[in-house]
Amino acid sequence: MAEKEKPQKGGKPAAAGQAPAKGGKAAAGKGPREAKAPKGPSEPPKPRPKDYKPRMKTLYEKVVREAMLKKFAYANVMQIPRIEKIVINMGVGEAVNDRKKVDSAQADLAMIAGQKPVQTHSTKSIATFKVREGMALGTKVTLRGDRMYEFLDRFVTIALPRVKDFRGLNPKSFDGRGNFACGLKEHVVFPEIDYDRIEQPLGLDVIVCTSAKTDDEARELLRNFNFPFRT
Repeated sequence: MAEKEKPQKGGKPAAAGQAPAKGGKAAAGKGPREAKAPKGPSEPPKPRPKDYKPRMKTLYEKVVREAMLKKFAYANVMQIPRIEKIVINMGVGEAVNDRKKVDSAQADLAMIAGQKPVQTHSTKSIATFKVREGMALGTKVTLRGDRMYEFLDRFVTIALPRVKDFRGLNPKSFDGRGNFACGLKEHVVFPEIDYDRIEQPLGLDVIVCTSAKTDDEARELLRNFNFPFRT
C-alpha cells in the first residue's frame, strides 16, 4: 500500500498531484496570473504643415480685400475691414433642474468650435425661475485667428444650408458698429454633433465682430465671405 502523505508543518496535507504552497497553505481558487499585453504608444495628432492657411483666410487676402477696396475706395489698405473674432454663446435653461446639462452643452460646443469653452453664470438670484446667484446657466467660446476662419467656413458652407426651411440671414441684424449676430435653433446642424447621441437639441448664438465702422461696410464684408443674406 502507498504511504500516506505526511501533513506539512503548521498546515493541512496537500491534495494529491498539487504542490504545497509556501507556509504549508495551498493557494485555493487562484490560477496563474495572466500577463498583460504591453500598451503601444498612442499616435500623436499629425502636425499641420508650416504653410497651412484656412480657406476663408486665403479668400479674404486674395478676393475680399480687393473687392472692399474697389467698392469703398479706401485711402489706405489698413482701413479695409476684417473679421476680428467670433463669439459663440449657448444658453441652457434646463440647467436649473439638472447641472449636467451645462457640462453636456460645454462638451458639444467644444466639438463645434475646436476650442474649450467656458461656462457662464448668473449674476443675481431670481426666485421665480429658481435661479441662484453664481449658478451655471450656459457656455460660450471666443474664436480668433485660424480657428475663427475654420469655424466660419463650416458655418457658411455646411451648417446654414442644413437649417430647416432656411431662407437666408437677416441683413438688418447689425448693431450699428459693424457687428453681426444670428441665432440657430438646433446645434445639430453642425457635422461634429452626432444626432443619435445627444439628449436634446440646443440653440446657440453666433456673433461676428468686425472692424468695420458702419453696418454697410460690415454687411458687404460678410457678403463677400458668402454669407447668405436675404434679398
